[in-house]
Amino acid sequence: MNQALAGIDFAPVIPPWLLVGLGVVAALALLPALIRLQPDANGARRWQPAQGAWLRALAFAALLLALANPRLVEETRETRPDIALLLVDRSDSTGLGARPAQITAARDEIEARARRLPDLELRTVEVPEAGNQGTRLFSAMERALADIPRARLAGVMALTDGQVHDVPPAPALDAPFHLLLPGQAGEVDRRIRVIEAPGFGIVGRPVELRLVVEDLGARPDAGGAARLTIRRDGQPPRVESVPVGREHRIAVPIERGGPTVVELTAETRAGEVSDLNNRTVVSINGVRDRLRVLLVSGEPHAGQRTWRRLLKADPNVDLVHFTILRPPEKDDLTPLHELALIAFPVRELFQVKLREFDLIVFDRFGNRGLLPPVYLRNIADYVRGGGALLLSVGPEFAGPTSLAATPLGQILPARPPTGAGAAQAALLEQPFRPQVTELGARHPVTENLPGANSFGPEGNPLAEATWGRWYRALRADARAGSTVMQGPNGAPLMVLDRVGEGRVALVLSDHIWLWSRGHDGGGPQQELLRRIAHWTMKEPELEEEDLAARIEHGRLTVVRRSLDQAAPPEIAVTAPDGSVTRHAPEARGAGRAVVELPALQAGVWQASDGRRAAFAAAEAPNPMEVADLRADAAPLRPLVTATGGGLRWLGTGAEPLLPELRRVAIGRDAQGGGTPGPGWIGLRRNGDHSVTGITALPLLPPWLALPLVLGLALLAWRREGR
Repeated sequence: MNQALAGIDFAPVIPPWLLVGLGVVAALALLPALIRLQPDANGARRWQPAQGAWLRALAFAALLLALANPRLVEETRETRPDIALLLVDRSDSTGLGARPAQITAARDEIEARARRLPDLELRTVEVPEAGNQGTRLFSAMERALADIPRARLAGVMALTDGQVHDVPPAPALDAPFHLLLPGQAGEVDRRIRVIEAPGFGIVGRPVELRLVVEDLGARPDAGGAARLTIRRDGQPPRVESVPVGREHRIAVPIERGGPTVVELTAETRAGEVSDLNNRTVVSINGVRDRLRVLLVSGEPHAGQRTWRRLLKADPNVDLVHFTILRPPEKDDLTPLHELALIAFPVRELFQVKLREFDLIVFDRFGNRGLLPPVYLRNIADYVRGGGALLLSVGPEFAGPTSLAATPLGQILPARPPTGAGAAQAALLEQPFRPQVTELGARHPVTENLPGANSFGPEGNPLAEATWGRWYRALRADARAGSTVMQGPNGAPLMVLDRVGEGRVALVLSDHIWLWSRGHDGGGPQQELLRRIAHWTMKEPELEEEDLAARIEHGRLTVVRRSLDQAAPPEIAVTAPDGSVTRHAPEARGAGRAVVELPALQAGVWQASDGRRAAFAAAEAPNPMEVADLRADAAPLRPLVTATGGGLRWLGTGAEPLLPELRRVAIGRDAQGGGTPGPGWIGLRRNGDHSVTGITALPLLPPWLALPLVLGLALLAWRREGR
């Protein structure tokens, strides 16, 4: 809009300081004429100006005015519309209940009202969900203000629940900030706040969670309590009564390696905004504390120290190693000062402290009456009850001292042949390269071993093994378990089996040490033995029959692993709200089948293949958003007060209670305009403009100034000369 404004200004023809100096000189020249003593009619002398003094003053004034060059100036201005900013909060906390509809209706109405106001432009900015950073309202506002000249900013209006997490200490805003909140004042909310939750726990030991159930926006209820439901890995829930507002401790047992998912739910409080933050999940990873391993070596051989080096190299392993060279009952009356070997503590190890070990390893051990049958039966029972046994055997396994001929043979997955000449027939002494079986290519113990042979999709061999050769193996009949490696003529070389709750691994050769020496190119001896030992001790990442679930970046990944080559069954996925969906897994090779889908709900997700179940914890995508679900003006109230803005509640009805928008002139109040009144909020009228044209007309041009000054000077001379 163009408008013309007229006014008077001055364009001195000499520097202003010189003009002021001439004024001072003129005043000094007038002073004697204005304060001269003259006699009156009675002869008395009085102070009175000389005749013509005022004409002299007018002449000086006309001269100074001519030098000041007064002008009549007319400006043509183009006014610019003011800009108001509307911030619309679309974070998760504004999506509860009726808030989204209220905010949308309020936005539409504000935009319609702003269009009816002259010289006002409304810019709307939506503040999106910001992940785990909370509501970034001021970041969005600063980006929008960067494109708005501050001289044109009429004000900022924010449609938000007040839960803003980037409020600066001193916001730089020189325009009114108006806060419009959905709902009404005095809302209440109950939440669970986890004070401390360990990320790891030792298997077999409980861990402690520290939490508090809080009621926000309500007066503390002295002695009040709330029911807390605790569910661990889908097991039947446990209910406790916890004091509201005070710290509570919960003991959670860690019974296995891998993640343990704990879901905590507080009962809903009457009248609270939402029960979304009444529930939380905690995931605790179970780890084993310094594995205790018993290594029993028998007949000395070239690779005897292989197992000892491997186990001693692991800082998480406490190794107890014995080499038995004499029976426990032998007493040859050797003097004590000459005795080099102590009697083996059979009863202490294999009866008293047997179940304190996580793994028992027999390395080329032949039972020459060293271990009575009762102790070998104890070892078998130990394995059935959840223990781990690993045997690395040599020629002794096919002889009369073989452990297969003892009560321990009942749990071994392979047995040597029996009968006349069986011992000689069982011994295979020839060069060969160990081969991973087709089943072993799917087993995590032997999968993707460096240098291993490989198979195609149909089970056809693709590449031969490139690792070094061995020269001795034992022929045995595999009667149980999984044969993951084979030797000469397809004979079982490594057999893994589950016995009851425990596990047994049998290596039918004592030449694996050749790989560690680099013979014939060497091989992955350390990695293979590490995997065998950890598989027997039930490390989760080496489970061959398993169902695992994890949630990362808002997506649920379910991995089913199996040695069965049949098509995997459908995976049933149960969301935290109880809804169940079924998905066909995608085969990924090596016995894996995977299901991936979005996991947008916070809580515990469950996956099941019909035999096994897995659980994964999904935290709230924006924990700061659900920490307090009330609509609360407290975080933004200081800014509203400092800028002279207004605070209004939209009410709980379908139609929001919006105040009227009014334009307010600058200077109306101490904050520069915008202080609201009853039923309205103000947007500042800045009057910003640009000058498009200027017309200047001199009021005392030279042709007029010269005769005027000379005329007044002549009149003053004539008057003073009388």
